[in-house]
Amino acid sequence: MPARSITLPHTLIKPLLETALTTPEVEVCGLIGHRPEAGYDIYPVANVAQHPQSRFELDPAGQIAAMRTMREKGETLFAIYHSHPDAPARPSTTDIEQAAYPEALNLIISLQDRDAPEVRGWWIRGGDAREAVIVIA
Repeated sequence: MPARSITLPHTLIKPLLETALTTPEVEVCGLIGHRPEAGYDIYPVANVAQHPQSRFELDPAGQIAAMRTMREKGETLFAIYHSHPDAPARPSTTDIEQAAYPEALNLIISLQDRDAPEVRGWWIRGGDAREAVIVIA
């Protein structure tokens, strides 16, 4: 598994929290690209799940467009993010079963306590989820 501890800038975490809080009734989702010399870029992707209040499914066209833009900018896929409107910031069974990018960190934003939203990171590989301690700089 990749690093157990990851330092992420506040400038990445803050917009993720704001996006989740803007539409707290559904799971928001997207991708995060990274280039060491340039930092991180957030690519929101529409959630096209049949029940977006409890599941997320990245819109295929939006995901392809985000991946294309990352490639053009020389970025790699750093993370996949989504929110849990009423659940803890840990992967559900479905999140683990549907994880398709083992090299990408999975950032989950919990809005279970709207006054204190929580972001936790997970490496999901081969049906196993291991937490990555997030340090916000």
